[in-house]
Amino acid sequence: MQFSDLSLIEPIQKALAEEGYTIPTPIQQQAIPILLARRDLLGCAQTGTGKTAAFAIPILQLLNEERQKNPGGPRRIKTLILTPTRELAIQIDESFGAYGRHLNLRHAVIFGGVSQHSQVNTLRAGLDILIATPGRLLDLMQQGHVNLRDIQFFVLDEADRMLDMGFIHDVRKVITKLPPNRQSLFFSATMPPDVAILADTILNNPAKVEVTPASSTADTIDQALYFVGKDDKRELLAHILSDKNVKSALVFARTKHGADKVVKDLVKSGFKAEAIHGNKSQNARQRALSNFKSGETRVLVATDIAARGIDVEELSHVINYELPNIPETYVHRIGRTGRAGHDGIALSFCEQEETEYLRDIQKLIGKKVPVVTNHPFPPNFDTTKVTPAPPQRQGRSGGGNREGQGRRPQGNSSRTNTAPATNDRNRSNERRPNAPVSSSPRRDDNRSQPRSGGNSSPQPRQADTRHAESTAPRSDRPERERQPRGTGNSRYLDFGSEKNY
Repeated sequence: MQFSDLSLIEPIQKALAEEGYTIPTPIQQQAIPILLARRDLLGCAQTGTGKTAAFAIPILQLLNEERQKNPGGPRRIKTLILTPTRELAIQIDESFGAYGRHLNLRHAVIFGGVSQHSQVNTLRAGLDILIATPGRLLDLMQQGHVNLRDIQFFVLDEADRMLDMGFIHDVRKVITKLPPNRQSLFFSATMPPDVAILADTILNNPAKVEVTPASSTADTIDQALYFVGKDDKRELLAHILSDKNVKSALVFARTKHGADKVVKDLVKSGFKAEAIHGNKSQNARQRALSNFKSGETRVLVATDIAARGIDVEELSHVINYELPNIPETYVHRIGRTGRAGHDGIALSFCEQEETEYLRDIQKLIGKKVPVVTNHPFPPNFDTTKVTPAPPQRQGRSGGGNREGQGRRPQGNSSRTNTAPATNDRNRSNERRPNAPVSSSPRRDDNRSQPRSGGNSSPQPRQADTRHAESTAPRSDRPERERQPRGTGNSRYLDFGSEKNY
């Protein structure tokens, strides 16, 4: 199937051709006809499957039909896309700009951390499509600057992330202001019970599209694992990046301080690297992203605030400098590479203190991550008690022999291990897989606190995350921003004085 087979209007087909799109991804093939038929949709798809285009393209076509009926009429917000982070909101807005560049439709993105003055002016001028994060949207609604009574299309994107970040109450407040007679689209990478309950409250007899099993990793990503001592991670990273086959690398650290330290070490070693995390101003974050996308910066070091908000074409490598303590986060991190049919490589470092996280990750994704055994910085702990060793074969890159390269295991190996793949001690107090990481007791991070459970004892193995990046880049963070470059009719909103929204 090609996009020309999907009954799309000529202006959209022209824009897709200009973007180099010819063959739709599986979720696009299934979702676009459903949405053009004006049905509600429940989409369960992992990151990198093309779901933004799956909902943006049909929405643009349907809105264009409405606009042609009354071309000179006032512009009222007909579409609302609600998304958890400002990075993802910007990415979605850029997609609407790209696919709708030949249509007479206006779209804008609003998020917190900047002055609302320019946002309010743009809203007053009239919009067809609004992309927003929950906090700033509610704030402008309460001030009377946003009215949702004319909404025809509502999209809740990254619903599981919304719940993890504590936005569930804000989402419910927004839903109460929407007209009942609307088309609703609900997308989530995973579908835990709380997300399924939320979907039931939003959708009306939806069609369901599930492209891959929940929490699976894409087949286009080659994964590899390096067991390494904590003190050797810095040198191992420099060793891997010295390979010219690593064209670009998105490196994940668990904390803001850790990300800055990795960048400092890389710069000392002669690598061009920048960091992106919640302590950076929006201006600095957008500049770092722009430099990374353009190739000016080869290495971008990020905390999990960027796990679902970075879309870089043909990103060659994702490197987990530190393993995440929430297993779903691993799927979202490595999903930054291997996108839109391209191949990608995901490398992960595992020190002794992170072996619990590794067990949880491998249990979630349902397979063992192939291990690189022959590298210059062997671990100083017994890895045979962590995970069985798959058959060994030569890795594609990264400085060593990779064992059992995922999709294409080759070669023979006599190495075996009878150690259990999961920890058999009582883990009743372990963090639930869907629980968010708490960054600090600060009041403005309350949304990222996990819901209380039946056991109030301290969570094990959390000491190293007390400075962790908040998974909720809240709309009221006072971060200054500059206006990124957009496409089409995109309007990036305001960037004046800071104000706590």
